[in-house]
Amino acid sequence: MQKSALLAVLLVLLCRMPGAQAQTSESVCLQSGTTPRSTDCQKLEKEKIEPRKEVVVVTGTFAPIPIDNIDRSVTVIDTGEDSLLYDHWTDYLHADSSVDLRQRGPNAVQGDLSIRGSTFGQTLVLLNGLRLNDAQSAHHNLDQPIPTDSLQRIEVFRGAGSAFYGSDAVGGSVNFITGPPKVSEVRVGSAIGNFGVNQQNASLAYVGRGWNEQLSFERDFSSGFRPDRDYRSISTFSDSGLHTALGNTLVMLGYSDKPFGADQFYGDFNSWERTKGWFAGVEQDLGEHTQFDLGYRRHTDVFILFRDNPAFFSNNHISESWQTALRRKQPLGQNSTFFYGAEGFHDSIDSTNLGRHARSREAIYVDYDLRAFGRYSFSAAAREEFFGAGQAEFSPTVSAGVTLKAGWKLKGSASRAFRLPTYTDLYYHDPGNVGNPDLRPEHSWNYEGGLQWDTGGRYNADVTVFHRRDRDVIDYLKSPTVYIATNIQSLNFTGVETSLEARLPHQQRVRLSYSGLYGVQRTLNGQQTKYTFNYPVHDAIVSWQGVLPGKFIAGSRVGVVSRYQRDPYALWEASLGREFRYVRAHLSLANITDTQYEEIDGVIMPGRTVLFGLEFRLVRERH
Repeated sequence: MQKSALLAVLLVLLCRMPGAQAQTSESVCLQSGTTPRSTDCQKLEKEKIEPRKEVVVVTGTFAPIPIDNIDRSVTVIDTGEDSLLYDHWTDYLHADSSVDLRQRGPNAVQGDLSIRGSTFGQTLVLLNGLRLNDAQSAHHNLDQPIPTDSLQRIEVFRGAGSAFYGSDAVGGSVNFITGPPKVSEVRVGSAIGNFGVNQQNASLAYVGRGWNEQLSFERDFSSGFRPDRDYRSISTFSDSGLHTALGNTLVMLGYSDKPFGADQFYGDFNSWERTKGWFAGVEQDLGEHTQFDLGYRRHTDVFILFRDNPAFFSNNHISESWQTALRRKQPLGQNSTFFYGAEGFHDSIDSTNLGRHARSREAIYVDYDLRAFGRYSFSAAAREEFFGAGQAEFSPTVSAGVTLKAGWKLKGSASRAFRLPTYTDLYYHDPGNVGNPDLRPEHSWNYEGGLQWDTGGRYNADVTVFHRRDRDVIDYLKSPTVYIATNIQSLNFTGVETSLEARLPHQQRVRLSYSGLYGVQRTLNGQQTKYTFNYPVHDAIVSWQGVLPGKFIAGSRVGVVSRYQRDPYALWEASLGREFRYVRAHLSLANITDTQYEEIDGVIMPGRTVLFGLEFRLVRERH
């Protein structure tokens, strides 16, 4: 009864928002003894839309540049903006129609991310530019030790990115960006919800002279919305910044532990799984134009096929990855820059199922960027990555843009990408799946063109058309009773992405986005694949957020997804928050219509959920 009452109250508020806010403006004038036609009230009635702040992009480019100057499709999500409306960083990704979250549970309990209809293995996940993809399996690309409080923003780079990052960046890349804290503060919060959900979070930030530190912790627990769907997730992350004579230093340390019930995740089994992750990274400036990066990731995966009979079948995988890079930029006059660098990678696995394996890769790259007359931009880059016995992959990219008139920009690009098979693709075996040690790397060409309109005022819009030609795609074909890892000869995808955003008075914002995708495959002869053909054919999202009377902030979002040869479904969510001097309160509802849906075939997702939380915050004021 209480949940129904909360839902009813929130729906009434969402329905009354525009009129209620306008009434509030007039009420403020009357309460202050000022007539509605006074100067102050005229300012309220003619509320101006402040110019948007400049957004700098670091993904899909070799140096940070304003987003207006980049000629590729990139979305920047500010996770610090309106954070009261979001429970977890996966909620931010739901707002992008080109991003497909194929989750088996909420808040990345066990989820995969893909872009533009690619498989999750064709999507690269980064943390401050360092690779996080797992060497064991293309799965777990959302299994990362990143509490939401640690993030500053998320950058979604769509299209081939192997020239920048090497293997896996076929459909796109997602870069989680941390950043120095703005103020010294302590935050402690907790939330409760149905399905036995309880959450805790804490963050300690310090800003000093020449150095800063942020330590974040997050715990998410649920008894499950059905048997064997319980989970208990813990993650913690430290972000330390230091400025010396050499330049800026960034030290990152992360840890996560996620045990969860995996009923139906991998078939008709009441399975159980536990993953752990460790991450350490260093970014060091060496003067003004040179940077050195070093990263280490360890991931363990314990899998039990039958939770009530662990001895029947189980796996234990331990994977490790090292990466290092030396990057340099060289300005060539006022309008052009030359970039070059070298990278090295090493990964290994020790598995009860896959055995022991290791491999190393090295890469070199060059890039030339040109900006001319404030209107024209051009970039050409190439990367050569070496692996195995004399094997190599060449990944070129070229992009260009031109500003037609104020606010209008035309841009396009062509890029090549590749993906190496994972250890699971090569060596895994169980009663229903068999790897293939003879798999070849995937290859892909990506072409895109787009038109962007943004005057910096109330409205902005863009449309992008793209075409991707994949060859030797790695997937599992059913033949006849087991799935065997195979190279699919040819897959072609053509799609469109559009968005329109309006910033309205009273701090309201409305956004509409749509992604459509058409795929053509060859040489499958009617065989059933495991992953490739679960992509969204249509994905549309309408979202609104704004300020209510009493300084409440509210948001609502409706998304409709139609996957390949499956029935469409719609999801509606809403949230409400209020910030006081020392306390922040929030209420969120997901799947309000209690829709039964599956993001992965056979894995039912939770129904209507309600979550209420409080967070206490102490900030040291600057003088």
